[in-house]
Amino acid sequence: MMEPIKPEKVQDIIDNFSEKPVYVHLETTNGAYASHFNEKAHNVGAFIRNAHVTYEHGKIISTGGGYRVGLKLELGWVYAEGLTDYEVDEHNRLLMAGHDEQGRLMVALEISETPFAHEADYHE
Repeated sequence: MMEPIKPEKVQDIIDNFSEKPVYVHLETTNGAYASHFNEKAHNVGAFIRNAHVTYEHGKIISTGGGYRVGLKLELGWVYAEGLTDYEVDEHNRLLMAGHDEQGRLMVALEISETPFAHEADYHE
């Protein structure tokens, strides 16, 4: 069950995955939400699942209304901003998500030592 992010706890979990080959799931969306409120708004989103990476280190920082998590790769960064909630599930995966005021998913960043099988495995 997801709970509000506790930055020190999440940092420890991020550190435990560093320097190991892991799978990353990252998605952002405003989905159909934007067009419901403004018919001229563009729906935007990004989705990547099972990117196999090894990050040197990761960092969580507060952005005021949520958190940003960045993972330093050999040649760049992966990061997600607007994260509000997290859990470590029964498969030892770190699942982080950002929800808006109505509880809708806006961003997700997930880290696992095993591939993400299919959508039913997360965001339950």
